[in-house]
Amino acid sequence: MLGATVPESWPPPVFEPDDVDRVRRQLIASPTTARWTLHYLVRRVVSGADRPALVGIAGYAGPPTTDGVVEIGYAIAAEYQRQGYATEAVDLLLTRAFADPHVRIVVATTYADLRPSIRVLEKTGFIEVSHAVETGLMRFERRPVLAHSTT
Repeated sequence: MLGATVPESWPPPVFEPDDVDRVRRQLIASPTTARWTLHYLVRRVVSGADRPALVGIAGYAGPPTTDGVVEIGYAIAAEYQRQGYATEAVDLLLTRAFADPHVRIVVATTYADLRPSIRVLEKTGFIEVSHAVETGLMRFERRPVLAHSTT
């Protein structure tokens, strides 16, 4: 349906079949929240010989909470990891989230042994706020960058 090649390693790590079902249920229950769901990441055609390629998924766990918190997630197929796709996707998710005046904080979770994922969050301005040693689950937060006044 996407008109893209699907990598052999699909689905990417941590993207589970129940994620697709969860997104489907969210969209059926509330079609107006479509912007606050997961999206497929497709590599653009660079030359005439290339075809679009499915590289991963990225998006939101749902719309912002009443106190302005939204959670993001992302997963990149093995063939496309460490090529900047996750960083680019997270940057775009942040831009979209903070364009909504109700969003105060964007959160993300990852595991301590997923160093590349931690690095993506660090590069995009997230700070670690908790680490459950027994599970290895780490929670990161990002707040909007406030413009500094020169007056």
